Amino acid sequence: MTGYITVGNIEESLTAFIRDSNFSKIGVLVDENTRQLCLPIVEECLTSFVLIEIESGEINKNINTCNSIWDTLTNNGFDRHSLIINFGGGVIGDMGGFCAATFKRGITFINIPTTLLAMVDASIGGKLGIDHGIYKNQIGLFQTPHHVFIDDQFLATLPKRELKSGFAEVIKHSLISKNDDWELIKNTPFEQLKWEEIIRKSIAVKSTIVNSDFKEQGLRKVLNFGHTIGHAIESYFLENSTSPLLHGEAVAIGMICETYLSFKKSGISENELNSIVKLIMHNYEKVEIKSDEFSGIFELTAHDKKNARNKIQAVLLKSIGMPLIDTEINSEEIGNALNYYNSLNI
Repeated sequence: MTGYITVGNIEESLTAFIRDSNFSKIGVLVDENTRQLCLPIVEECLTSFVLIEIESGEINKNINTCNSIWDTLTNNGFDRHSLIINFGGGVIGDMGGFCAATFKRGITFINIPTTLLAMVDASIGGKLGIDHGIYKNQIGLFQTPHHVFIDDQFLATLPKRELKSGFAEVIKHSLISKNDDWELIKNTPFEQLKWEEIIRKSIAVKSTIVNSDFKEQGLRKVLNFGHTIGHAIESYFLENSTSPLLHGEAVAIGMICETYLSFKKSGISENELNSIVKLIMHNYEKVEIKSDEFSGIFELTAHDKKNARNKIQAVLLKSIGMPLIDTEINSEEIGNALNYYNSLNI
């Protein structure tokens, strides 16, 4: 599956791809940020295209935005021989791929991720979808993009907060894999990380897992480490706060909580717990989660897609590099984990 991913100079690789293809029409899906900051880098690689612009942000990852995308494709005469280029972060890739995969029962799409989060996670693996109400990624399907072009020059357009959001997925990949990635990121200051190397390593982890379990029947569930509680926190803040969290910020909290539960339930050592917490707390600002907000977060975990028979199932760690899938957790344990997070003063 990694054969469809190209890491390196975008101008050269995209120009060759377009030149050697014969698409009837090309649509480029962007938000206001990628249109302004990133589109000029690749515009000359495209002979002609229809620009499809949507508003940025998770709040717009819904069926209403899809309708506007489908309307644009229809009004511009796109057919099954057309191409959609999803040019942006995770919202663009998830929703653009979903729209392409469902328009006329499926047209070709490629991803050009412009955020670290999309480069190492969202654009890889074929998960497509949109949010339904406050519930993340409730409507979607699995379909691999025709190609993914990754160029770390786009990272220079990101605010540091967005870069740190993507770094949470890098941390996750290092914790669920049996290689030296954890030691690398633990011992290298954030400002000194070499992004192309980090991206290649992180993609290798995810691609290996996805290749063995594309439809998430077993092993692929390990990629959800930090996400059972993290997604619930993200959704809760999106709905109830004037300062929503970025995906990676919520997942970082989720990883602390689920590592704490790993210490209590599945055998991870206190030293490993402390080293994980130290790295995450060093890179992310502490978020206040009030005790009267816990019940709303509990309710959202009940809608997690990994759940079975009304049981909340999380990915915990036996040790670093040894994830355990389908571990049942309950609201009391989640509350204890959130209280643990609130108690941290690192």
